[in-house]
Amino acid sequence: MEIDYSNIKVIGFDADDTLWVNETYFREAEEEVGRLLSHYETPNKIDQELFLMEIKNLPTYGYGVKGFVLSIIELAIVLSNGSVSNQIIGKILDIGKAMINKPIELLDGVEEVLKVLSKDYKLIVATKGDLLDQERKLDKSGLLQYFHHIEVLSEKQEDNYRKLLKHLDIKPSDFLMIGNSLKSDILPLINIGSKAIHVPFHTTWQHEKVSSKEANGQDYKTVKRLTDILDLL
Repeated sequence: MEIDYSNIKVIGFDADDTLWVNETYFREAEEEVGRLLSHYETPNKIDQELFLMEIKNLPTYGYGVKGFVLSIIELAIVLSNGSVSNQIIGKILDIGKAMINKPIELLDGVEEVLKVLSKDYKLIVATKGDLLDQERKLDKSGLLQYFHHIEVLSEKQEDNYRKLLKHLDIKPSDFLMIGNSLKSDILPLINIGSKAIHVPFHTTWQHEKVSSKEANGQDYKTVKRLTDILDLL
């Protein structure tokens, strides 16, 4: 079934893994942590336990590199029964700082798409993560000129989107969201009466995955590349 985008006035973009590379750096950091803590456990077990620690800490730390690093430190303390060295803690902190200072690697076609769409639509960013880190990435990206509004959300659930659209005086039916996560960027918008276009990224955090049952029957488009959106609008 064709989806009608003719009434869209405002387009929202996720940031991480939609505008630029992000999750890849977390996977690389997890591999580094597995090697760093391999004296205490196998890398596979460390990876599993770190995920559980992150999920446990989400209500306290939220999303982003800082919460990730705090969860790694807590895991190191737990796995070592409190005997982890200051040297290892220092290396964990260095991993986090290196992640924060990564250069911004825009995904293919991002600026081309924003340049074209900004002529006919108001564009906003709606992303999760640490406020300071996301502001820094947006500033370094060179993309701020295309956006009317930037919103860093603690969560991306239906109520969060409703509040954002109400705050910006946007009707849900006039809004289109573009992102890489079915759980955060697509399904909540469909459920509140907006449109959504899914642009998958090759790596997805386990917490962002949804079952085929959850995704089936939902009225959204999936495209291979961000530039494919220009053929739909």
